[in-house]
Amino acid sequence: MARSRFFALGFAIAAIASGCAKQPAPTASNESADAQASEAAEPAAVAREPEKIGAKHLPNAIRLHEKVISGGQPDGEPAFEELAALGVKTVISVDGATPEVDLAKKHGLRYVHLPHGYDGIPEERAQQLAKAVRDLPGPIYIHCHHGKHRSPAAATVACVSAGMMQPSEALAVLKTAGTSENYRGLYQSAENARRLDDALLDALVVEFQETEKIPLMAESMVAVEHTFDHLKTIAAAGWKPTAKHPDIDPPHEVLLLREHFTELLRTDEVQQQPERFRQLLTESETAATELEAVLRAATDAMPADLKVLAEKFDVISKNCTACHREFRDVPLGEK
Repeated sequence: MARSRFFALGFAIAAIASGCAKQPAPTASNESADAQASEAAEPAAVAREPEKIGAKHLPNAIRLHEKVISGGQPDGEPAFEELAALGVKTVISVDGATPEVDLAKKHGLRYVHLPHGYDGIPEERAQQLAKAVRDLPGPIYIHCHHGKHRSPAAATVACVSAGMMQPSEALAVLKTAGTSENYRGLYQSAENARRLDDALLDALVVEFQETEKIPLMAESMVAVEHTFDHLKTIAAAGWKPTAKHPDIDPPHEVLLLREHFTELLRTDEVQQQPERFRQLLTESETAATELEAVLRAATDAMPADLKVLAEKFDVISKNCTACHREFRDVPLGEK
């Protein structure tokens, strides 16, 4: 398989833009605004242990530096209220989902979108992250979806590259966050991060944007991930609505997942991918169709067989794991 094909595949399956493209040059007014918003230069990095924050609405929140916190996606008003209470001034998303810009602005927070994949952090994106944590107003909250994999890696690379953390401290952050060792590319990015020269960061021209355009296939993968998370919660509750999401109808949620698979299989992008990738997607589509049928056939008098439901859902779960391992999570250096 050609290197370009693997790069495109990893880029999309990660459900986010890789961020390798050059950023457009900012206008003089934007550059001036960023300069005025910049804080004083950070002091030399001082060794410290990553500290878990007992945040109620910010999943897996960890403080790496006085200026930088890593965590999961802030979801809803309470989460942004908590960010404001922590003194956060800038929120950086490295996830593929569209940031909640309006809600952030309501609480006086600036959003910056710098998405990257599970396969590692490209060099240019690492430089942008370093410039962001060095120059943008802090404290800064860096998040992905769950706060366990991409955001701790991004925050680590940013802090090491900006001289706010020693390279020897990198792995401790990922271990504290619970980053799976299956994400070899993220570990490699964190381990290989080194202090960047200030002159390089000074000369780097970046227009920090609130949202970045995400490719269609990558956007679809974000939707798959969110729907699948809902279904994991529903499955754990015996395939019934949960107290947190009482409005979610299990058969309908499975239908949404199946539609995501169906629509992906119709795209030219997927048809150009390896046969193995398309096979996993087709098998998942079939399993979702069968799972929906079993749920819709259930009645109060004749409830669905939980064993059958588990078997169908297990096919989807295993296929997702296999797809991630074989395509999404392959380190950038191996593509």
